[in-house]
Amino acid sequence: MNAFWNQYQQNQVNQATPEQILIMLYDGALRNTVQAIQALANADRVRKAESISKAIHIVTTLSDTLDHQIGGEIAENLDALYNFIIRELTNGNLKNDPAPLRTVEDLLRDLRQTWSEAIEIRNRELAEKRQKAAAPEPARRLTAQAQI
Repeated sequence: MNAFWNQYQQNQVNQATPEQILIMLYDGALRNTVQAIQALANADRVRKAESISKAIHIVTTLSDTLDHQIGGEIAENLDALYNFIIRELTNGNLKNDPAPLRTVEDLLRDLRQTWSEAIEIRNRELAEKRQKAAAPEPARRLTAQAQI
């Protein structure tokens, strides 16, 4: 069953748009952060450390994929925020303190929501542009009708 699930997940990633992959990464970081908080509450230090390690890896990936030339100030701010998140995850791990992990959870939820909204707005704008491009302009309509 695990092999089938892994294959399914791999197919999901392979067929996903860059925007969907971004949301998947946020989902993974969030899921692992929540698991770390739960593991800490259950005194399961191994699971806590594994979950935090996975969350750090995902956030590092998000940071590494920033394009500072295109993103400019926004990319710089995201990079600083990702570095803060990594520090908080590390602090939560070293100090066995759920407070920094909850801060990370809140930040990741906010970032995921913001990106989801931005993607939705962009998709709507693209759909409107396609719709306008597909619809003939009034002058084209008149010319087309005159040729009939």
